[in-house]
Amino acid sequence: MVLDTNKTIGEMVAEDYRTASVFSENRIDFCCKGNRTLDEVCSEKGLDVYTLLDQLEKVTASNNTSIDFNTWELDLLIDYIEKKHHRYVEEKIPVLLSFLLKLEQVHGVAHPELFEIKKLFKRTADELTQHMKKEELILFPYIKQMVEAARNKTPLNAPGFGSVANPIAMMMEEHENEGNRFEQIVEISNNYTPPTDGCNTYKVTFQMLQEFENDLHTHIHLENNILFPKAIVLQDNF
Repeated sequence: MVLDTNKTIGEMVAEDYRTASVFSENRIDFCCKGNRTLDEVCSEKGLDVYTLLDQLEKVTASNNTSIDFNTWELDLLIDYIEKKHHRYVEEKIPVLLSFLLKLEQVHGVAHPELFEIKKLFKRTADELTQHMKKEELILFPYIKQMVEAARNKTPLNAPGFGSVANPIAMMMEEHENEGNRFEQIVEISNNYTPPTDGCNTYKVTFQMLQEFENDLHTHIHLENNILFPKAIVLQDNF
C-alpha cells in the first residue's frame, strides 16, 4: 500500500484495514474521529509523524490477507454489520453489565471508580441499543432500497427524512458520543489495567470491556468510513 498522507486516517483504514492496528496501538481513534490527517493526529497526540509512517509502512508491507470491505456491495456490507457487530453488541451488553455489577458489589468500596465505569457503560448500553434499532429500522432499509433501485435501474421513492445525509449525520454524532464515552472508560480504568488486588472476575471484565471497545471501533469504522460515504454518493447518482 502506498501511503497518501493527504488522506484522512479513516480513508487509510478503509483502503487497508491492517493500518487499524497501528492506530489502535497509538490510541488514535480512526473510526469516530477518522476525518483527521496524520499530521493532525500526531500534533494532537504529541507523536512523531515519521515514526508513525514507518509503523504503517511496515504493517502494510506484508501480503494482504485482510478483508477488503471497500469492494463490497452496500447491502452485503449492511448484512455483515448487523450479523457480526450488532448481534455482538446485543450479546455482550447483558454479560458485561452483570460482571460490572458484581465488581461494584465486591470491590466498589476499595475502588469507587468502578461505579463510574458501570454508569458510563450502562449509558452506552442504553444508547447503543436504540442507535442500532434506528439503523436497522430506518437507515439501513433505505440504503438497501437505493442499492436495489440502482441495480435494477428502477425509480426510488423519496424518504421522509429527505437526504440520506440527514440520518447519517445523526448516526455519526452518536458514534462520536460512544467514542468519547469509551475514552473516559479507558482513562478511569487505567487503560483496562486491573488493580493489584483485582480478582479473576476483575481481570476478565476489563478484558471484555477492551474487546467490546475494539469491536465497536471496527463496527463504527465500517459505517463511518465506508458505508455512509458510499450511501451519500449513491443517492447523489439518482
